[in-house]
Amino acid sequence: MPKKTVAVLIILFFLPVVFLLFLYPAKHNYDPLQIVDNEVAELQFFNTGTQDQVKLEDQITILGFFGNNPLNYATAASNLKELVYDKFKGFKGFQIVILLPNGTEAQAKALHDEINNYEDMRFWYYTYGTPNDIQAVFNSLDNKLDLDSDLSSPEVFIIDKDLAQRGRLDDRTEREMEKNAPIVPLYSYDCIEVAEIKNKMNDDIRILFTEYRQKRKGDFDSSTRRGNNIKAKD
Repeated sequence: MPKKTVAVLIILFFLPVVFLLFLYPAKHNYDPLQIVDNEVAELQFFNTGTQDQVKLEDQITILGFFGNNPLNYATAASNLKELVYDKFKGFKGFQIVILLPNGTEAQAKALHDEINNYEDMRFWYYTYGTPNDIQAVFNSLDNKLDLDSDLSSPEVFIIDKDLAQRGRLDDRTEREMEKNAPIVPLYSYDCIEVAEIKNKMNDDIRILFTEYRQKRKGDFDSSTRRGNNIKAKD
């Protein structure tokens, strides 16, 4: 058998295996990603500047706030593009949505041009609203930080298809648990911190995709998640 044919057969055999390994969460994070907040506000008062209407419901969304000066978030946007968007853009129902104040369209385009390497950016959206509408969406999230005065934040949030915010109610390592260290939750992800995106956020997104895949197959048991979903705001 020609070497080229053998190589093609090996690739065809291992591609599905690699794909499954990519989806399969790390063992220590196999439990479903916990619900942090059940009432994330929908984007009904926002617009994209085109006829396209962006919504959170029925999508797995990474939601960000880049404020009045989105070009200041070029590093954050680049990290999201390279470390998150490029990995998950092929998954059905995945999107990244950045909320911006009305009037920042030109800066958003400049930012988009800066991070886009002529790739498929169909699932990356900038959507615009009033300061009050942006603040209302942010206030509907469970978080430990406030928006900056320019309506921006380096933190991004994972929102599921049912308008629920996902995260970790207990982000301690096993060693920290053994030492009975105080519980530290993870409700959002700092997109300036590369390690946090690569080691935590990407793992959590994979877990969420695994949950929905199991639901489609009828294999998902929500009892574990319900047992773990304590009220994060208490």
